[in-house]
Amino acid sequence: MHREPSKSITDMSELLLGQLSFQRGAVLAKLDGLAPERLTASVVPSGWTPLGLLNHLVHVERRWIRWGFEAEDVVAPWGDCTPEDQWIVPDGDPAEVLTELRRRWLRGGRHTEDVVKRHDLTDRAAAGGRFESDPPTLGWILLHLIQEVGRHAGHLDIARELVDATVGE
Repeated sequence: MHREPSKSITDMSELLLGQLSFQRGAVLAKLDGLAPERLTASVVPSGWTPLGLLNHLVHVERRWIRWGFEAEDVVAPWGDCTPEDQWIVPDGDPAEVLTELRRRWLRGGRHTEDVVKRHDLTDRAAAGGRFESDPPTLGWILLHLIQEVGRHAGHLDIARELVDATVGE
């Protein structure tokens, strides 16, 4: 699923999907090898945790693609955040939660790829889900997802360096 992003712009959809996949792989690589107690511990003043961040990213892609672009009726689209806008860490054994969130995020990524293959980047999101008026295009949504995942990959870069000095992609 994680492929090297294209260095060509002959197919913009493939270029964007490649970048999104690359960023997704960077996030998952930063989570690999973390001790279970580190998955639910914060090293930053805001208090977010690696599992909370991954849960957030699972929900973000779902919000933008399923609820947003496809206008699906999804349960708890904002289920990754408390009313105070803090990321939620799902209950359970941290290693098992990581496995489940990883599975859900990769499944969501495959769904995103399928959606992109069935649509043009200029297609607008359907009304009725997240958007009632002025829906964004699929291309805009993909760029937003790349930015969001990349930004959080950077957050994990710093957190991982603070935890065990692991650096790099």
